Amino acid sequence: MSHTIKLTDTGETFCCRDDQHLLQGMQTFQIGKPMLDAITVGCRGGGCGVCRIRVVEGEYELKKMSRKHVSAEEQAEGIVLACRVFPRCDLLVEVLPVAKPA
Repeated sequence: MSHTIKLTDTGETFCCRDDQHLLQGMQTFQIGKPMLDAITVGCRGGGCGVCRIRVVEGEYELKKMSRKHVSAEEQAEGIVLACRVFPRCDLLVEVLPVAKPA
C-alpha cells in the first residue's frame, strides 16, 4: 500500500509504500528533481543520524535506531531517522538540519 508524505517546509508531497522506509521514498521522489536537498543520506541503517526528521502527523512503524542520535525524549516528540520509519498512513513530516557532532 502507498501513502502520501507531505513536507512541512515546502508543502511538496511524495508517495512511499508501507514496505519501504521514508528515506527510500524521499530518494525515489528526488530523482531528477532539485527538491529535497535538505535530506542528507548516510548509512541507511539508523547508525549515523544524518536523516533526522520529525513526524508531525500520522502513524508509522519504527525500526531500531541509535540512541546516540535520537534520545527517548526526542523520539517521544516525533523525532526519528527517516531510514528507520515505515509509514502506516499519510504523514506530515519536517526535515531537520543535520546535527553537529558534539
